[in-house]
Order: sequence, then C-alpha cells, then structure tokens
Amino acid sequence: MIIKNIESNVSGEREVCHECDLNVVIPSLRVNQKAVCPRCGYLLSAKRANSLERILALSITALIFLLASTLFDFISFKSSGLENNIKMLDSVGILIDSGYTALAIIELVTVFFIPAFVLLSLIYLLSFLINGRYPWKGHRLMEIILKLIPWNMVEIFLVGTLVSLIKIISLADIILGPSFFAFILFSVSMTAALLHIDRRYLFQVLDSRYTENTKASTSVKQGETAVNQSLVHHVDPSLSIQKTWALIITSILLYIPANTLPIMNTRLLGQDDPSTIIGGVILLWHHGSYPIAMVIFVASIMVPIAKILVLIWLNYSVQTNSMKLEHQRIILYRIAEFVGRWSMIDIFVVIILASLVQLGNTMSIVPGAATFAFSGVVVVTMLAAMSFEPKLIYNYKSAYENRSTS
Repeated sequence: MIIKNIESNVSGEREVCHECDLNVVIPSLRVNQKAVCPRCGYLLSAKRANSLERILALSITALIFLLASTLFDFISFKSSGLENNIKMLDSVGILIDSGYTALAIIELVTVFFIPAFVLLSLIYLLSFLINGRYPWKGHRLMEIILKLIPWNMVEIFLVGTLVSLIKIISLADIILGPSFFAFILFSVSMTAALLHIDRRYLFQVLDSRYTENTKASTSVKQGETAVNQSLVHHVDPSLSIQKTWALIITSILLYIPANTLPIMNTRLLGQDDPSTIIGGVILLWHHGSYPIAMVIFVASIMVPIAKILVLIWLNYSVQTNSMKLEHQRIILYRIAEFVGRWSMIDIFVVIILASLVQLGNTMSIVPGAATFAFSGVVVVTMLAAMSFEPKLIYNYKSAYENRSTS
C-alpha cells in the first residue's frame, strides 16, 4: 500500500523530501506500507516486517559467500592444449603485473573493498540496534554506508563476467569453478540486503537507541535533529550548477578517446587485433551474439551519451530557473542516476578477459588505452549526477536566496 496524501496528516512526523525539498508529514506506517512524496513521487519511507533482522541475516550470508568466492577457482580457460585457472583475486595480481594497476584498483575497490566494508558496517550497526544498544558513531557510519552504496558494483561485475564468457566460449573450453557460483549467491544476497534498507527508518532506530542509552530529557529532540540533518542539506545553487558543468565537460572530453582508442587488444598467434567499443559490438553482431551485442551497445554507447545529454538539459534548465516539465525532469534524473553505473560492464569485461586469456603468443588479451578513458567517463558522470541538486528542478533558487537573507 502506498500513501501519497501525507501532507495533510498532522499526527505523523515531519520530514523534508530529499529530492524536491517539500515539507511533509508522514503518518505511522504499517507493514508493507510506503510513503511517497506527493509532489515528486520520491520514496520517503517503506516499512517491512522484521527489516533489521532480514538485513542482518542477508549481510552475514553475503559476507560468507564473498569469502567463499575468493577461496576456490573462479574460472578455468582451456585452448590448444593450454590451460589457465584463476581465482577471484588472481585477476588483481595479473592486472598489476601487466602494468594496469588502475584497473586492479577499480576492481578491488568496487567489487571487494566497498561491498565488504558496507556488509561489515551493517552487521556491526544492526547487531547493536537489535539488542537495544546504540553503536559507537552510529549516525556517522550510517551516512558513510549510504554514500558508498552507489559505488558497490558487484552485480555489474557479475554481468560483465557472463558477457566475457559468452565472448570467448567459441574460442576455448570454459569451466566454472565453485567460487563462480559462490559469487552469484554473494551478489544476490548483497542486493537483497541493500533493497531492504530504509534510510528514514534506520535513522529513527538509531535515534531511539541513542535516546534509550543516554536517558537524557532532551534526547528525543536531539534525535529528531540528527535525522533531519542527515536527510536535509542546503547548498549554494550556483556552486552545484558550476560543479556539475565542470564534470559534464570533463566527461565529454573523456568520451572522445574512450570511443576512438582501442579498449582491448587480442593477440592471436603473435598477431595483434585491437578493438574499439563499437568494433567489439559489430564483431559480436556478425558472430550472431545479438543479445550480448545489444547489451554492450546500450551500456557502453547509448547510456553514457544519454546520461550526458540528460545532465546537460537538467543543469541548463535549473540554471535558467525553468519551471517546465518538472515531473519529467525528475524522472529522467532518477533514471540517469540509476543506469550510469551500468556502463562499467565493458570495463569489467576487459578486466575478466585480460585476466583469463593469458596463453602467451598463442592467445592473450590486454586492456587498451580506452579502458582508462571510459572508466573516467563512468566515474565522472556518476559524480556529475551526485553533484546535481534535484531540488533545483522545483525552482528552489529563489527559495534558497530567501533563506540566506532572512
């Protein structure tokens, strides 16, 4: 059940919408009820049965499968009598030994460090909260978790692995090791844990535990202030617009070499065959791998272009204080923010292929210069979407100026 008309209910708790800055009152929610902003449709809160216990159980499960995915063989590659077995972390060492430390860092941070930190932090927080205790630096740690979640790319790495296997399955025999299936279960468990996270409810529980542990008479008001401060922030509109323009221009400059330079180089029997992103899409199409060609084309070609164009339009519209198509613009902003990270599929494809296909002069794959440029495009466009203030879509420039002068 979704509650939309929440502004007129004066018996609930007052909140400010994270995306349009509308001041609303949210009633007490029952299980399976959701509260959405009546103006922009942003999900303010969702109540699920035993959500804390579920997040804790899923986080522990995901952490176990993450550990299991690093202990055994991940993938085996056989071709022309030669064989190469790799574990998950072997790919990091291969990339570093080959001189591609930046790609190794990308894989380590987005697929291992950030997910592990998020899971361990959730287990720590929820273990205290479920037992009625306030964790040390609980509010601050929760804010860090929420900021790191967009940079968790476990499921994208899994899709990239599947795409890379389809690319080379006609060239060699592929054997999936136990760690491959453990990684699938890790990805599913972690995604489920993150889907159960409700920002507002978790901060409410943190405030409640803080109040119970400090036993101060003003704790309730302090707790409400902590929630509001964590959910609401005001920035200078001109600073947000300038920062977003700088990141957009940077992404455009990076996009040119990302699509003109080779993204990977295939060495077969001593001969090099460099391939650009669009070249790889065309090759997959000619080989009859139409679904994979479409996935790469959409994720690596269409999504970055569309995201850049959407950010240009959104930033220009708020800079000119436009009040047209507010609902359409907020929807496009959410889509751009969600799909942008999926462009990393192509980078993870290159990482897997470069780690797996290492058979000397017989056959080997190495990353091309475009991998660094394209990684930059993905990261910079994600930062641009994060720096953009969706509140400005609802013409809050004048409202901010009024607050500053009052």
